[in-house]
Amino acid sequence: MFPNEDSRMANTKSAKKNIRKTARRTVRNKAVITRLKSLAKQARAAAVGSDADQAKDIARAFVSAMDKAAKTGVIHANKAAHAKSAMAKVLTPAVAKK
Repeated sequence: MFPNEDSRMANTKSAKKNIRKTARRTVRNKAVITRLKSLAKQARAAAVGSDADQAKDIARAFVSAMDKAAKTGVIHANKAAHAKSAMAKVLTPAVAKK
């Protein structure tokens, strides 16, 4: 994130290390959040589509990824619960009618 860590004005060794750690975590967290958004989009598209089994598989992957992101602290646990509930509302009618 920060191409030159010296540009962040860290004075102590630990502050410089924290800048490096933050940069690594930011990259990792962005990747997780991007995957969550992609899975949510795929699940919504599958709910509109005609394949109920595919929708179930994608929803299962979405719920698993949300739980893992909440467990590792990438997102808040309540945000994960909210997203899973909203996804269930979208997918339940789609899976039931098939």
